[in-house]
Amino acid sequence: MAPAQGQFSDHSDGADSKDSAEGPPVPPAFRSAVDALRSARLRPELEVETTRPPQRLAPHAYALEAAVVDGEDDLADGRLVLLHDPAGHDTWQGAFRLVTLVRAELEPEMAADPLLPEVCWSWLTGALDARGLSYGEAGGTVTRAGSHYFGALSARRPATQIEIRASWTPREGRGGVPDAASHLMAWGDLLCQIAGLPPSDPTDAAVVTLPQRRGPQVS
Repeated sequence: MAPAQGQFSDHSDGADSKDSAEGPPVPPAFRSAVDALRSARLRPELEVETTRPPQRLAPHAYALEAAVVDGEDDLADGRLVLLHDPAGHDTWQGAFRLVTLVRAELEPEMAADPLLPEVCWSWLTGALDARGLSYGEAGGTVTRAGSHYFGALSARRPATQIEIRASWTPREGRGGVPDAASHLMAWGDLLCQIAGLPPSDPTDAAVVTLPQRRGPQVS
């Protein structure tokens, strides 16, 4: 395992070492959660960097984007956003929320599987459960989108993309801080699984993966 890769240029709405003069003071719990994200140890196939978070979902937000890289190919990619509202949020049932988008390109025969959406959702919950993480209020969508090319583009093969959009509330521990690093590692497991990579633990024969394939890049 390797530390999270990429240069962590901070676009975190005041989550860096100094409080933002333009926004609310950064709560210690949020700062600790962000520090944990930065120190998480991820699989070496993952390349991770910070990105600008959404501005209006919560008083404080921090975002990462990642790709599963094999040589010159991106097999899967996604974003993970940590939201924090010190006052708590009725919908979240907590003060923190994790929001994600994960996507990958599929082979046509895999895309035709009618159980694929249920399997992909189970990968998310299974990744969290496998690391013993406590969470609540999980919800999201799994979407298949197919593209067929015509005219000047007719030489391209049909393509199907799977996309998982989800959010969940990480349970808070001591000091009101969730185990953000472990949630990030579980998210990395999900990315690698949807990319078709074998599980990091070769003894885990219960994990079903998709074949390796070339995936889209985050735009």
